[in-house]
Amino acid sequence: MQIEEIRRGAVTILRPNGPLVAEGADALGAAIRESVTNSLGRFVIDASAIPFADSRGLEVILEAAESLLSSGLSLKLCAVGETLREALDLTDVAAHVEQFDDANSAVRSFL
Repeated sequence: MQIEEIRRGAVTILRPNGPLVAEGADALGAAIRESVTNSLGRFVIDASAIPFADSRGLEVILEAAESLLSSGLSLKLCAVGETLREALDLTDVAAHVEQFDDANSAVRSFL
């Protein structure tokens, strides 16, 4: 899985490209941990290029959300497609993340 990193001011946007499964999910988990450290928790996951996620992918999102919550922060997702949104809703992971329509809205939420 390729993960593009985009900076918008003090906010980092991580844009994974491909299904969020197995090794790709672990790569995203590592990128999230690094981004939390480097951006003081001001980051967004742009899910526009994630067509679907398996249980490991959902687990990585949930682990990141819970880790951030313990620090008083929240995980922000944007541009979540219908299939991924359905998986997030069915597994109740959606209740642990903030979701936005696009990256601009998510970045502005830090202001």
